[in-house]
Amino acid sequence: MAFMEKPPAGKVLLDDTVPLTAQIEASQSLHSHTEYIIRVQRGVSTENSWQIVRRYSDFDLLNNSLQISTLSLPLPPKKLIGNMEREFIAERQKGLQAYLDVITTHHILSNCELVKKFLDPNSYSVNYTEIALQHVSMFFRSEPKWEVVEPLKDIGWRIRKKYFLMKIKNQPKERLVLSWADLGPDKYLSDRDLQYAVKLLSSCSHPYIYKITFATANESSALVIRPFSEKGTLKDLIYKAKPKDPFLKKYCNPKKIQGLELQQIKTYGRQILEVLKFLHEKGFPYGHLHSANVMLDGDTCKLLDLENSLLGLPSFYRSYFSQFRKINTLEGVDVHCFGHLLYEMTYGRPPDTIPVESFPPAPSVFVVSVLESILTCEALKNGMPAVSRLLQMPLFSDVLLTNSEKPQFKIPTKLKEALKISKECIEKRLTEEQKLIHQHRRLTRAQSHHGSEEEKKKRKILARKKSKRSANESGEEHSAKYSNSNNSGSGASSPLTSPSSPTPPSTAEHASF
Repeated sequence: MAFMEKPPAGKVLLDDTVPLTAQIEASQSLHSHTEYIIRVQRGVSTENSWQIVRRYSDFDLLNNSLQISTLSLPLPPKKLIGNMEREFIAERQKGLQAYLDVITTHHILSNCELVKKFLDPNSYSVNYTEIALQHVSMFFRSEPKWEVVEPLKDIGWRIRKKYFLMKIKNQPKERLVLSWADLGPDKYLSDRDLQYAVKLLSSCSHPYIYKITFATANESSALVIRPFSEKGTLKDLIYKAKPKDPFLKKYCNPKKIQGLELQQIKTYGRQILEVLKFLHEKGFPYGHLHSANVMLDGDTCKLLDLENSLLGLPSFYRSYFSQFRKINTLEGVDVHCFGHLLYEMTYGRPPDTIPVESFPPAPSVFVVSVLESILTCEALKNGMPAVSRLLQMPLFSDVLLTNSEKPQFKIPTKLKEALKISKECIEKRLTEEQKLIHQHRRLTRAQSHHGSEEEKKKRKILARKKSKRSANESGEEHSAKYSNSNNSGSGASSPLTSPSSPTPPSTAEHASF
């Protein structure tokens, strides 16, 4: 059963997680306002860049839209009089650049649709909610038992994934969540394998995987239905957020930063590691672990969005692990993402930077030892520990798991092989991206070193030495010539000359010097 009549075939090649950088190159004053010319670049390649023109009023409009995050963003204040003066424009340009630097480096803001549209209007001109509604409407034509209650606007971070609260007509009190998503740049399964694998998800039974009620896919997108949880996700628990609120509102600026209790950290961590181990053993690629992808069911954590890797969607933390060449497998990606999640559970917020140089006081030294094995500079250089190794560490090894449900997830041999090839393709694209970033970093370091004051001084000293050496050599050469010419005047044989050569100067001419 397809839920679209004539879907546009193919996947979205653009990776929305590749960071955008923005640099104001110039400003131009028109009759009543000033325009700022901004160079925007996607990733590390200067070839993948373009110019946009924005007025202060455009920045102001964006800033008003971002107020839902409750972050204090450094937008320069408005000025009604004297706003066309040259000094003021130069000062405002500095302020607007600082503003761009903040919104492009903040992990959540930089990935939100508002910022992407501001910086890259050509790639994000489509109304994805409208497209999702069209797809969902077509689905309901063939499945009339379902009914939309309301759209859940912007509850997730993905631009091309939309959510709707639903109900079954003959069970009006039961609430479900429908998610619709485009196929992403890491979709390597054939359409047939993809559709089969997505449908198979509803048969997966595991105490730490959130149950899927219904799932289907076509050549361009997929649709998944799950039970709705009023309690929300692990991230909602940490940030004390309401599940139906927009992502920016829930997680950008929590009112109170507080980690979980040690027993919760131990239990939730062990449950998550157990389900990752299960998926790795089954040969099922995941790569999408973060605290908003873990549903809470009582005291049990249940993994969400198993479909993401099948659909080829890029990971929430991709811009982090793409910086480190030793994180080059999906198992390594899962462990790195687990490090982020464990940090968030422990401290109530994400780490400020990766790698983490030092850890604040934690409820247990065992927590810090796990974090050090994943998020420190040394760990990132040497590679991620295996999930089995983490399970043996003191923080998790003594956790008693009480759930007796037997896991079941039968994947046919042919599909297993297709999943293996897809996983290898995903890892290959990651490795290629990491190689480009590494080359860019080396080039930037070399250029930075070449342009440093110390290096400039060294080059000046070398230039002076070279100049002196050249002057000395020139003087010696001149003396040698003078000596040779005197020798020729005292009876030495003259050099041979061709008929067209000028006649050598006589000794009398040399004497006149």
